Amino acid sequence: MSEIILKSRDEIELIRESSLLVSKTLGMLAKEIKPGITSLELDKKAEEYIRDNKAEPGFLGLYDFPNTLCVSPNEQVVHGIPNKNILKEGDVISIDCGVYKNGFYGDHAYTFPVGEISIEIETLLKTTKESLYIGIESFKEGNRVGDLGHSIQDYCEKKGYSVVRELVGHGIGKKMHEGPEIPNYGSRGTGKKFVNGMVIAIEPMINLGSKKLKQLNDGWTVVTYDNKVSAHFEHNVALIDGRPELLSTYSFIYEAMGILSDEEKPFKKSHEINS
Repeated sequence: MSEIILKSRDEIELIRESSLLVSKTLGMLAKEIKPGITSLELDKKAEEYIRDNKAEPGFLGLYDFPNTLCVSPNEQVVHGIPNKNILKEGDVISIDCGVYKNGFYGDHAYTFPVGEISIEIETLLKTTKESLYIGIESFKEGNRVGDLGHSIQDYCEKKGYSVVRELVGHGIGKKMHEGPEIPNYGSRGTGKKFVNGMVIAIEPMINLGSKKLKQLNDGWTVVTYDNKVSAHFEHNVALIDGRPELLSTYSFIYEAMGILSDEEKPFKKSHEINS
């Protein structure tokens, strides 16, 4: 992991622009996700949309990854490679997308239902997304990385889920992955202290069953050891004036899916960013 690089207000605005293009891309895809479509079709739509908006796919070619999207259905946790397999009613798919624009990256993710899903899996998705906002709430000046990780871990484990250990969030900016690493587990009062100017990707990956993982032979796809479903939600967040401020949004997804939510309201931009 790279060093921690604090961002100016102007740089934060450029990261916001990249992050919002990811948000719009995920919103566009939300309208397409239904039984019968393939993840490769979604990938092609995403690449075209990003390029049409005068940006570059952030994942394509990064560490030699072959596609624009990481699409991870059901037991796949992250880094699934888009393919021609047809999505079925009752599946869930985690879509992680990156954008590179004006010298800065945006990177966030959402786990989508495909048609109607079971109550058990719906509850997993709900809890994972709730834990994301609990983590964001912990991203305050003076808190530490361990405080954030502990808040996510405690919330999810109390509800009977397991927290992935090997994969973590990260700083983001001119590089996709900067310091510090942001685990979704930890002990209060430990790790790097949060200071103004930090921009991070918080991304809980929570499993229905065991926290143990395995990697497929493609060298990328990470799946749960017991083949039970995993969920993944991710936002980009800046620390401004001591408080967390969302740079990404799920509002475009919710608009496409007909969902009403005020979950992001506490973390919205509440003032003008000055140069």
